[in-house]
Amino acid sequence: MDRLQAMKVFDRVVDEGGFAAAARALDMSPPVVTRMVAELEQHLGTRLLQRTTRKVALTDAGEVYLQRVRSILGEIDDAEAEAVASTRDLRGTIRIVAPPVLTTHFLAPLAALWHARYPRLMLDISVDALALRRIDEFDVALMVAGEDFDANIVARALLHGEAIVVASPEYLARKGVPRDPADLLQHEYLRDTGAPTRAEMGGGRKLRLHPAVGDGDWQEVDAPAVLQSDSSGVLLRAALDGAGLAVTSRLLVQEHLVHGELVHVLPDWIVSRYTVYAALPSGRMLPARTKVFLDFLSEQAPQAAEDLRHPAG
Repeated sequence: MDRLQAMKVFDRVVDEGGFAAAARALDMSPPVVTRMVAELEQHLGTRLLQRTTRKVALTDAGEVYLQRVRSILGEIDDAEAEAVASTRDLRGTIRIVAPPVLTTHFLAPLAALWHARYPRLMLDISVDALALRRIDEFDVALMVAGEDFDANIVARALLHGEAIVVASPEYLARKGVPRDPADLLQHEYLRDTGAPTRAEMGGGRKLRLHPAVGDGDWQEVDAPAVLQSDSSGVLLRAALDGAGLAVTSRLLVQEHLVHGELVHVLPDWIVSRYTVYAALPSGRMLPARTKVFLDFLSEQAPQAAEDLRHPAG
């Protein structure tokens, strides 16, 4: 258990008045928040919160513990503020692992700005489609996960997106425009066979489509594949060339959609929603240089997503 993180979660649960609200504020899943507080109570050997169907309330032990926790967290914030005041003097290497698509479209465009701000902090970026499995080998691991992500890891949410079905205008002119998910049975599918985490963005044998708005029933279609690859670049190139339908992140193809090179097929449906996380190794203190990098990613992620949504030209 990361005791400091558990303290922060406990403090936020009290501030927000419940586990679900705290989870939203912390960009964590409600089961993870609930588990971390339960583990903290188990570690202390006492109950800190009384849970009801509508709210949570502090126990007597919880009241005393909360005062000490807030004092500790305040001291930590002060110490971090002093450290961050001299971040330009930080030096060393930050080792990062990320899937190819995030390395190319998210990290690489930020490299020049990072170097301008922190010239003595070098980024050592490794590309691995299985980044999630190598979290403990690096300072930071970037990963993509779906809405039901519930791994017991420390991770900071950076940006959110949707996976959609796309095709070129030439392909649709030749094969016709699908009007319903079932129509995809008559189309040619460019299947992503990449890492398990990419399944959250629509990889896999069958296509499962969800209504873009509301909570309607999903539909699953076993579309016939004419090409498969574990490279998103290969599949995107094939889609642009009219080889078939592909599933991809809306953010990554927004420029092609704006310029009419690709079309969002079945615009009332999406394949999935996902989140890009920066995950940290468990059981380690967070070095100042890593914290600076995480803060930089959190600062830049919204603008990076906006640039993808509204490409220049």
